[in-house]
Amino acid sequence: MRLEQLQAFLAIAETGSFQQAARRCGVTQSTISRQIQALEGDLGLPLFHRTASAKLTLAGERVLPRVRKICQEWQAVTQEITDLAEGKQPELCVAAIHSVCAYYLPPVLQSFCRDYPEVQLRVTSLGSDRALKVLKDGLVDLAIVMNNRFLTTSREMVVEVLYDESIELLTAANHPLAQYENVPWSELVRYPQVVFKDGYGMQRLIQDKFARLSATLQASLEVNTLDAFRGVVRQGELVALLPHSALIEARRDPTLAVRSLAAGGSGSCGDNSPFSRRVVMVTTQDRLQIPPIHHFWQLVRESIPPIDSVERSA
Repeated sequence: MRLEQLQAFLAIAETGSFQQAARRCGVTQSTISRQIQALEGDLGLPLFHRTASAKLTLAGERVLPRVRKICQEWQAVTQEITDLAEGKQPELCVAAIHSVCAYYLPPVLQSFCRDYPEVQLRVTSLGSDRALKVLKDGLVDLAIVMNNRFLTTSREMVVEVLYDESIELLTAANHPLAQYENVPWSELVRYPQVVFKDGYGMQRLIQDKFARLSATLQASLEVNTLDAFRGVVRQGELVALLPHSALIEARRDPTLAVRSLAAGGSGSCGDNSPFSRRVVMVTTQDRLQIPPIHHFWQLVRESIPPIDSVERSA
């Protein structure tokens, strides 16, 4: 049973004529006749009385409402796909890490809303691991996250590197570590920290770094907003390791201090690798073919500056 056979049956039932049905379907009358014969062969009963007008048999009357529903559903589906290919989608959903939402995305969002006013833009601030999971689950169209190669290497994923940025130390202005211009890791590991909650890429990055240093991470408190980090650290006891772009507001606060990290240390803390993170934009191959999603992708590529330009202006 083929869709064109059902469409031919519906055209005959609605016009009462094989000839008129052929004109509606854009085929010859003999083609229409063959399609109906094949359909009747599949069903095992005739669907039309072959008289001056094509009148439905009892079997044809039973089949008609179901065929009409199938053809209507198919028409609705094809229209939806056509609209999708033309960029006529009701919404575009984006998941992004906090620092990107706070500092980089606002001009992108404004430009997109101007270019696609009919598309409802929804942006959710999530940790990297959670954002990639909801992307894989089809709940968002695009994610801007800290790279996790274990979650972004599948064949359907498209990954665009946006920038690399250093990880720096946030302390209270009067904290002992604030005396250093470049904080030694051998000193840093002695102090308790406030960290991102589980599911955030930064927590995993810090844990991996301390493991390489053969040091114990004293994670005394978990939070999930930049305001919370500043508020807790301002109290004077805890410190936090955060990416450069997350510390823009902290640099303007006289009660806080932002310090670079020394390249390495001594003894067990001799890991000389730079401590940084990579921020990427991720979607799937099929989504990138949809005009609004592709347009948002291009806006991000053009609008989010390399991190070195951020550092010059900070």
